[in-house]
Amino acid sequence: MLLWSAPDPAPNPRRVRLFLAAKGLTCPEKMLSLPARDHKSADVMARNPRGQVPFLELDDGTIIAETISICRYLDELHPQPPMFGTTPLARAQTDMWIRRVETGLGTPISLFWQHGHPLTARLVAQIPAMAEAARAQAFTMMAWFDAQLAGREWLAGDHVTMADIALLTNIDFASWIGLAVPAEHAHLLAWHERATARLA
Repeated sequence: MLLWSAPDPAPNPRRVRLFLAAKGLTCPEKMLSLPARDHKSADVMARNPRGQVPFLELDDGTIIAETISICRYLDELHPQPPMFGTTPLARAQTDMWIRRVETGLGTPISLFWQHGHPLTARLVAQIPAMAEAARAQAFTMMAWFDAQLAGREWLAGDHVTMADIALLTNIDFASWIGLAVPAEHAHLLAWHERATARLA
């Protein structure tokens, strides 16, 4: 199998790399340049019509796209250590936290990246008001995650899961584009230190 990917700081490819490292797995990667728009080439679009990375190409040519789907597939093949839970409840809770990360925090980070960052100005018709609303929502959600992490070591249960990888990659990318976690969010920052030591 081959992982079509991109270098850091691209958060979604990094998410799969952190998952592989947490599982002790390796997978060949074909690195694409996002600034050069390699992911929009005809070769890539023929494999993944969304024109995004990462995606996993299996030996028979089957394509699995979307980071969580890729990681779920690999988790089924290599169940130890479990990154999505081992019981119906643990799997549901992990899914719940992944969705909270992706929709609650990931969406405003993405909107700020599209509408408020100079590197994307040539790619999108930026709407400054959208960027400001997204910035405010991202900081609101950081405060929310800070409150949720009070008295909790990891997001979904008593060990690190895919939910923690999802949050770590979002928080780090947010910081890279100018949305660093405010200093008053001590629980979120302490979690970030633990997650970085454990995963990055």
